[in-house]
Amino acid sequence: MVELSPGITVDPAVRFGKPVIRGTRVPAETIVARVAAGVAIKVVAEEYGITPSDVYNALNYAARRLAEEQIWITA
Repeated sequence: MVELSPGITVDPAVRFGKPVIRGTRVPAETIVARVAAGVAIKVVAEEYGITPSDVYNALNYAARRLAEEQIWITA
């Protein structure tokens, strides 16, 4: 298991190596998608049996990944 970001880990034996909330099988992308859909952080945490801090960790991970992205546009 490798910690990619605070509270976000990957393990080839868990969810095919997708980033998950530490100590769970809950994919970080699922949490981010639920918040993006307008579901309150507290509700998302309750739905998946995680803490609001875990939800913020998933959002932080997503923001950091986006910050690393580079897009090349050619005319």
